[in-house]
Amino acid sequence: MPQSPATQHRLDPARETAILDAIRELLAEVGYDRMSIDEVARRARASKATIYRRWSGKPDMVAAALHGLMIDHPPLPDTGSLRGDLIAAMTGFCRVYERKQPIVLSLLAAIRADPSLGRLLHEHVLSTGVTETAAVLDRAVARGELAASADATTLVEVGKALLWHRLLLSGEPLDQPWVIHVVDDVLRPLLGVADR
Repeated sequence: MPQSPATQHRLDPARETAILDAIRELLAEVGYDRMSIDEVARRARASKATIYRRWSGKPDMVAAALHGLMIDHPPLPDTGSLRGDLIAAMTGFCRVYERKQPIVLSLLAAIRADPSLGRLLHEHVLSTGVTETAAVLDRAVARGELAASADATTLVEVGKALLWHRLLLSGEPLDQPWVIHVVDDVLRPLLGVADR
């Protein structure tokens, strides 16, 4: 489990960024199993003691690095319509997922070998996007496009599942025609919106 805020040691933001960047680089280059705390420390020019004061170990560090990558996107724009907002949101999430694909591929074998790592990553990644999506849905309710606020968590889970399937299984591009298909044929009907 991730450390509670009370037990985490806060680092200087620049130092923490350097460590998280080193983790992401090493995951993409050598994979989870071959990534070592020693090499993270060397690459980030940090001591192992500094790293262990902030994170309990490799799984916690990797979850934080992946979480940081997931939330590193511009704010979702208000396009004036639910459909436009969903297209903009899915397009933004596609760019984030494209950037993290090499990291995720490096984690697949490790997750199978260590289910607790998978659970930890799920906890960190699932929460990303829900707050922004809830704001998109609230705007749609205020504009009268939705009768009542919908379940943002379910919408995000479905969207992420489709993104992962496309990236990891089909290998097809996360292009604009695909985004529009997902929004019009999956997400909007899930919200009970059928018109275009």
